[in-house]
Amino acid sequence: MTTPENTPTAPATVPTTVRLPAGKMPELRVMPAPSDANVYGDVFGGWIMAQVDLAGSLPATRRANGRVATIAVNSFLFKNPVFVGDLLSFYADITKVGNTSVTVFVEVYAERNRLAAEVVKVTEATLTYVATGPDRKPRQLPPLESLVAHR
Repeated sequence: MTTPENTPTAPATVPTTVRLPAGKMPELRVMPAPSDANVYGDVFGGWIMAQVDLAGSLPATRRANGRVATIAVNSFLFKNPVFVGDLLSFYADITKVGNTSVTVFVEVYAERNRLAAEVVKVTEATLTYVATGPDRKPRQLPPLESLVAHR
């Protein structure tokens, strides 16, 4: 019989150190404060989700050339914990464009012990945003050509 005393435990996984994505600029960089964490120094998942939503909305807003609203969190994976003092970098790429919607993939990396240059991927998510007009109802995305002409 398996009891808590003799239950085999899985070996602790050690986060794999990676590098920040080369040649890409983060949409957002932020360092969580003690008020963003529990008493053990672990940053709240909801705080991370809010930052991911902000980072994902930036390319969606550019593509929509205006206001967007989050309509779906298609997937969200916490790969490693985030701690107070981590410098988080949020990278966001548009993966799909519809008539009124934009889907964005967001990856989050934590720079820990910055003197030792430890980088760990902590979160990845896919979110969908819908372009909205002044009435806050869905509106068509502008043609890509019109966005390029304005730059």
